[in-house]
Amino acid sequence: MKTLEIIGFKRANLDSASLNEIRDTGSVPCVVYGPGIPEQIHFHAPAILFRDLIYTPDVHLVELNIEGTIVKAVLKEAQFHPVSEVLLHADFMAFTNDKPIKFEIPVKITGSSPGIAKGGKLEFKTRKLKVKGLAQNLPDFIEADISSLDLGKSFKVGELTPEGYEILTSPNVSIVTIGIPRALRGKKAE
Repeated sequence: MKTLEIIGFKRANLDSASLNEIRDTGSVPCVVYGPGIPEQIHFHAPAILFRDLIYTPDVHLVELNIEGTIVKAVLKEAQFHPVSEVLLHADFMAFTNDKPIKFEIPVKITGSSPGIAKGGKLEFKTRKLKVKGLAQNLPDFIEADISSLDLGKSFKVGELTPEGYEILTSPNVSIVTIGIPRALRGKKAE
């Protein structure tokens, strides 16, 4: 899995006035917590550093460099302004290499479906799966091969075979379905 570095600076004041001041300077207030560190750290980082972390379909482990202290973490939550969609706050979860972490991994579709060749439509039901495993064992994406899907058929989570991690999403959840267009439904009835 890819690692991204974010450079941050500790913040002493946690009141709303200082938060607004941080945001006005182009930085994002953040907090990191979890079993990887003894106590939570409040810090801020330039908003430009979050571009490759948030605005991408890829997932990353994050190496936080907070005034020289290196913390391995994952992005747990990002809060955005409801109108302008500006990043307002980021929560990170610190981890250690010997304890499993829970993470959402994107699904990548491979193969060509005979159902699509017949005029079916690929319908995504879920684009990310919740997994649990050691950070070094988590993949960049989970492949779902749709080569055997015909019209009206689905590829479910239970059909995947994870190696080195566990999938927490229910095995009955559909990842993709080959939808039958209305025009083809009418032909089947005839």
